[in-house]
Amino acid sequence: MLGSVRAELAKLGRRPAVWLLLGVAVSLGLTFTYLVPYAGASGAAGGVPNGDRGLAAVLPDQLVGNSVAGLPVFLGAISLILGVLAVGGEYGWGTWKTVLTQGPSRLTVYAAKLVALAVATLAGMLAMFAAGAVASGVIAAAEGEPANWPAPGDLVVGIGAGWLMAGMWAVLGALLAIALRGVALPIGLGLVWLLAVQNLLAAIAAPLLDWVARAQEYLPGPNAGSLAAALGAGDTPGVDALVGGGRAAVAVAVYLVVFGLLGGVLLRRRDVV
Repeated sequence: MLGSVRAELAKLGRRPAVWLLLGVAVSLGLTFTYLVPYAGASGAAGGVPNGDRGLAAVLPDQLVGNSVAGLPVFLGAISLILGVLAVGGEYGWGTWKTVLTQGPSRLTVYAAKLVALAVATLAGMLAMFAAGAVASGVIAAAEGEPANWPAPGDLVVGIGAGWLMAGMWAVLGALLAIALRGVALPIGLGLVWLLAVQNLLAAIAAPLLDWVARAQEYLPGPNAGSLAAALGAGDTPGVDALVGGGRAAVAVAVYLVVFGLLGGVLLRRRDVV
């Protein structure tokens, strides 16, 4: 098992696409969480999106909420792509047979991939928090504002919750890759759901249909949004406190486990080609 984990970590670390995804995630987080609101607050760009959030929204005390705000939608989509690449690449390259003939079972290889995804998503969250800390610290220094950092316990909770959300989307990506045996279609369908369908449900269907509004409370995206809101995320797409933070965290954890188990069952029972 340990050898399989090392192999999967090595594969992820040597793929340029993984580092590109990390760069895109950090760039998006800094741009839309710090740079755009700060530009609006300073008057450098009138009428920009979220420009009314004010300077207080980009100071160090908002680090936790700002770092997890994108996970219900945009950063969640990047995590899903990571999960698809980690598993779906084996289908595209035709390497499943090669991997499995080396000795480890299907479930061992799959578990190693999940562990590698857990490490990668944790590294991604740490990078997001680190980048946010630098950005908010620079803004506070430039504006002469006090740098009131979150308490260590709040940082640990924030990183853990963000890791949970990112992990859920990554494991969903792995499940889609196994179910559809590829990369392109799982990424396409996953992005359609994350970036379009769940937003349409929240913005159009839920206000008109009560049963859709109630169903929202049990879907993965809205629960991730509720968890982000409980951590202090601002007015960001997908962030809405539909349920309490504790219930949302449990729901996200349950989805992560269910997605992981379903992926294992499919991989074990179906042909790999």
